[in-house]
Amino acid sequence: MIPPCLDLLRFTFPHTCPESLEIHAVKKGSVFSMMPLRPVTLLALLLLHHLLPLTLSVLQPPHHQPVHMPTLVPHTPTPLGHSRFSARTQLDLTTRCNSSCFHRGEQEEPMEQLTQKLAFETLYADGFRTLTTVDVEDEEDDADDAGHLAHPSPWRHVGVKSRRVKRQIYGADGRFNIRGDHFLLDYPFSTAVRISTGCTGVLVSQLHVLTAAHCVHDGKDYVHGARKLKVGFLIPPSVNSTKAGLVSNKKPLVRWVRVKRTRVPKGWIQGPQDVSMDFDYALLELRWPHRRPFMRLSVAPSSDDLAGNRIHFSGFDSDRPGELVYRFCPVEEESSDLIYQHCDARPGASGSGVYGRVWDNELERWDRKVIGIFSGHQWLEIDGENRDYNVAVRITPLKFAQICYWVHGNRLDCLQD
Repeated sequence: MIPPCLDLLRFTFPHTCPESLEIHAVKKGSVFSMMPLRPVTLLALLLLHHLLPLTLSVLQPPHHQPVHMPTLVPHTPTPLGHSRFSARTQLDLTTRCNSSCFHRGEQEEPMEQLTQKLAFETLYADGFRTLTTVDVEDEEDDADDAGHLAHPSPWRHVGVKSRRVKRQIYGADGRFNIRGDHFLLDYPFSTAVRISTGCTGVLVSQLHVLTAAHCVHDGKDYVHGARKLKVGFLIPPSVNSTKAGLVSNKKPLVRWVRVKRTRVPKGWIQGPQDVSMDFDYALLELRWPHRRPFMRLSVAPSSDDLAGNRIHFSGFDSDRPGELVYRFCPVEEESSDLIYQHCDARPGASGSGVYGRVWDNELERWDRKVIGIFSGHQWLEIDGENRDYNVAVRITPLKFAQICYWVHGNRLDCLQD
């Protein structure tokens, strides 16, 4: 029997397959402890050989308008003093959204409020903090465009049945443990790193890790573990055998690297106000560069422009200690700032880089890019009906401009790929 993703149609469109089956299709050995690969029949392979070139030739990239990219202009940082590190880490973030916040993204937000949310705090290794305010430059200088920059798309319902029970695992558990020396160091799994506060992060440059803001800050103060924040790189155990296909039963080791500074958007630091997932992201700068491949960022496109309408992410779920866990699922719904889905996840996966296959005009191919950050769980109460989802923060043009400045330190380098 041919696995579902390796039938003739989907094999001809490899960008629609989950990472698991794609890797099985090109490498030997067991990667996922829960997903064995069954052999493809000779007939299917012969059909593939003759039909693959034809089907790939008709595959067209998505047609959409270019994303207009704003530019953030930072002001001189203002000293804030040292953090108290009084907050406790909360790995299981759950929020609620009613009709008011449900339609919030469809309304234009004054630029003054946007710039206040895009201001950011910088936490240094010695605990000292600064606040940097920003202006937003827009060449089009259009009031209507200001709303478009902050909210690139309206709320759209992709079609899902309502649910009334809070879940982080939806039905059968669809997560897979990544094992084996080679696979743990293979892209894209090698981009996932551990955060010492108990979360996950994703490598987005040779010096920077993107994660969830609630992993380091509770909205009022930095968590205690952020005082000596570290990022953990997996070191797979060696397999003392020359036989192909063997996977070590030992759990990987972790090499920890200290964080030099942390940046959190002011939109997350809301003081006594309710915590919103819209700005649940933070960037960590390492003391030393790493040598592993990293994943590039992209403004999140509409789910229609994602290959297979799928998102993927790998994280360190708390119920599987010491294991890197991969999952994938379709986008169920999306708002201007959040991606709603039912990817199975547990606490510890927060901060995982949510990526999809996005068409790259420069490379002229489908390429994996980080389009969001996994945040947690949210209840939606609309017209008296409760729905629950696992939620990722969507990278909008303004958030892309902010994170890009954090990475490069030069606004002139922050152009959309």
